[in-house]
Amino acid sequence: MLRYLPFLLILALTIYAFIDCLNTPEEEVKHLPKVVWVIIILLFSIVGPVVWLFAGKKRSAVGGGGRGARGRTQWVAPDDNPEFLKSLRDEQEKNDKKDKDRDQDQD
Repeated sequence: MLRYLPFLLILALTIYAFIDCLNTPEEEVKHLPKVVWVIIILLFSIVGPVVWLFAGKKRSAVGGGGRGARGRTQWVAPDDNPEFLKSLRDEQEKNDKKDKDRDQDQD
């Protein structure tokens, strides 16, 4: 079983690079057209995927917060997202007001 491990790792790397290349928008692909990258990944089993991962795609640094490339917002955990926390406060205030109005109607 252990002798098959290198082949499985190469296959997994190739599949990952292939799917990553297909899912990458055309404007984020560097140096060559996307179709050429797909052919390189599939024809050159070890070198192709490694070259794609290091040189074929624009990569951004993880972290830093704020806005990423092209104005997209990065995902923020709910407890760190001020907009989400504000919506919770607004919803809680609305529920408190409804409860208060209902209690006054019952009196």
